[in-house]
Amino acid sequence: MAPRVENDRSSETYDIQALLQGDQTAFEEMVRELGPRLYRVIKRIVKDEDEAGSVLQETFLQVYKGLARFRGESRFSTWVYAIGINLSRAALRKRQRFELMEEADIDRLLPVFEKGMFATSTAQIGTEIHVEIAERKRLVHEAIDRLPVQYRLIITLRDIEEYDTREVAQILGITEGNVRVRLHRGRQALRKMLLPYVVSYK
Repeated sequence: MAPRVENDRSSETYDIQALLQGDQTAFEEMVRELGPRLYRVIKRIVKDEDEAGSVLQETFLQVYKGLARFRGESRFSTWVYAIGINLSRAALRKRQRFELMEEADIDRLLPVFEKGMFATSTAQIGTEIHVEIAERKRLVHEAIDRLPVQYRLIITLRDIEEYDTREVAQILGITEGNVRVRLHRGRQALRKMLLPYVVSYK
């Protein structure tokens, strides 16, 4: 029996049913669509462009070999992301370049006062020149890269890739409550790190 497939994200245009039936063209379309986004997520984990490329390639190889295991219990892209993130974590552990930080390690990044520390209105942003906006984006991405890996993942998937809380929980294999807690703590850490730059732009 063919798996029940949930409606995928509206921006994903590949034919999932054809893909699951072994259509090579549909698979290639999926790779072209998900590849760049997933590569960015993988690179945030492994912190190396060449290794990220290798992990991405292995991800799609495992996806292709494992199509029969997809049951349609989540979005197809969610399933693919879960495979990619698991492989990224395995590569990180194997390389032993650095260990995953413990939950307590985020505490040194959290602000003492949480309210009103990072408020920038759309009107303010609209009055700035493009160079300043580009610089802000660079600073934000650099700050994200400084977070412990579990918080980098939450911020990347929720705020950059725009997956909802349920999908992030499915991808990472954690509860929705844990997603919300880590997202809140990660955002607060980002506010603390970015506060000096926000003040300098006022």
